[in-house]
Amino acid sequence: MDALTGLLEGPRARGAFMIRACFDAPWAVRIEDEAPLSVMLLVRGEARIIPDRGEPLHLHAGDLAIARGPDPYTCADTPGTPPQALILPGEECRYPDGRPLNGVMDLGVRTWGDRPDGATVMLIGTYQMRGEIGGRLLDALPPLLSLTADAWGCPLTPYLMREIVRDEPGQEVVLDRLLDLLVIDALRTWFARPGAEAPAWYRAQADPVVGPVLRLLHDDPAHPWTVAALAAKACVSRAALARRFAELVGEPPMTYLTAWRLALAADRLRDTDATLASIAHQVGYGTAFALSAAFKRVYGVSPQEWRTGAAREGDASVRQ
Repeated sequence: MDALTGLLEGPRARGAFMIRACFDAPWAVRIEDEAPLSVMLLVRGEARIIPDRGEPLHLHAGDLAIARGPDPYTCADTPGTPPQALILPGEECRYPDGRPLNGVMDLGVRTWGDRPDGATVMLIGTYQMRGEIGGRLLDALPPLLSLTADAWGCPLTPYLMREIVRDEPGQEVVLDRLLDLLVIDALRTWFARPGAEAPAWYRAQADPVVGPVLRLLHDDPAHPWTVAALAAKACVSRAALARRFAELVGEPPMTYLTAWRLALAADRLRDTDATLASIAHQVGYGTAFALSAAFKRVYGVSPQEWRTGAAREGDASVRQ
């Protein structure tokens, strides 16, 4: 497993919000839903994604944008169009003056806006909870990124257009997995594009010394690795590996390994009912106490508090 594969294992949509938005100019929608990650694929027309901070994105048909929450932004036909709708947490929709808007612009199954055959059509998928996207992946992304149609020909667009408006048994699961595939393919393309300002760990994968070491850490995080053992695998001295790893990745090998182990533990606490002792063994800690101490030092809460909070967040999402 390489470092990118480890991160891209993270997207796991669960009842994701997906919609086909259809508009005629002038149109603008203010997004304040605080979602950890939202994907916008423009099928027809033009659109601007306007963050509160930073430069706006101008999208054309076939382009894709990914917004990393929780910062708000506006989707519009032009930067000067005032918002006609406000999207809040829990899929709540209101007019800018606060009046409820839920249901007013519904156009059928997962279709919303002015009219079903609007001049601008955008497919939108939103991960509702931060736990559905790995924290290390979110940290590696800018607040707003885009891929143009010529740089990224999405083979999923026709299938998404067909599936997003269907109301069949199991459709929610189908759309969740399609959203995961869309995000994984888009981010893989974005990280690999020419001139990409990729994270240090991504660039380091191409290094003949550090790259194999990163793969070892991701393949077997439970192994009792030491810098000396990793250096032996890389056929370099301990000092040479420590220096090169820190230069390319930005932190020492053991610091990187600790962060990776704890990220895996956080995912297992959220996604499984495994005991803390079992998780400790899986991610390379000798005892539940050792994992608990390291986890609280980095995450600020105990593993049990983390698991309880994730369960509470999931229950709230279901109620909404």
